[in-house]
Amino acid sequence: MSWHPSPDWQALTSGTGQATGGVWLTPDQQVVKRLVPGVTDPRHHAYWERQALVAESGIVAATPGLRAPACLGVERDPSGITLRMAFVPPVASTPVALAAALGRFARSPTPAPAWAARDVLRDRLTTVERRGGWSALARAGLSSAATDALWRRRDAALAVLDDLPRVPTHGDAHPVNLLGRDGDDVLAIDWEQFGHGPAGFDLGYLLLALDTPLDQLLAAHGGDLDAVRRGAVLVAAYTGLSRAAWALGQPDPNDHVERLVRLSPVVEEAVAYA
Repeated sequence: MSWHPSPDWQALTSGTGQATGGVWLTPDQQVVKRLVPGVTDPRHHAYWERQALVAESGIVAATPGLRAPACLGVERDPSGITLRMAFVPPVASTPVALAAALGRFARSPTPAPAWAARDVLRDRLTTVERRGGWSALARAGLSSAATDALWRRRDAALAVLDDLPRVPTHGDAHPVNLLGRDGDDVLAIDWEQFGHGPAGFDLGYLLLALDTPLDQLLAAHGGDLDAVRRGAVLVAAYTGLSRAAWALGQPDPNDHVERLVRLSPVVEEAVAYA
């Protein structure tokens, strides 16, 4: 028998993760996420079972800075996994508060199990290269000496990131995933890309989504500021450019291209590190 959501569940979103088959809110305030089979490599950033394993293990149930909502159940069947979580009411947080929470999480002694993501940016750039690189930027007149240099030097940039300290990472630290608050800590959803990555990885994703100056975010994040800055700048630049190149091939590029223009100082700085 195939799996179907209950008719009295309210659809929240179709989900953006590769393994997400839907997200619903039940009448008793449970969030139900359906995971469907996909990438089977446990180290790949899109490993389809990772969100369920994060929930079952409780590995980020009580971590400082950032933690997951309470897990209410994980049910496996032949066609996928149903994950039940406590509903997290959204609470507005300042960019500085989010950066500070990410910093505390990055400095936590959270282990990296065998199924944790390890090379999110490398995996993503491999996919981008297979799809033609950043050629769409050139066709749209948005390439520059800096973007061309970053594409040519991507292996060197990844080597720089490999040399940075490895820290716990959420993997997709966009404000829409940093949803709730518990005191000074953040309740975060969508742990599909949880793992260990270079210092500054999560801050780089946050930087992409905000207009707050990097120096302010760094000061709030704390830690080894040189390593965190280097990691955040490289991750933001390569991720932002890849998103913009992808968006240019879509019917509605949305705000990715506009954000790329605002990201120019970060792109220029990234060239110095690559």
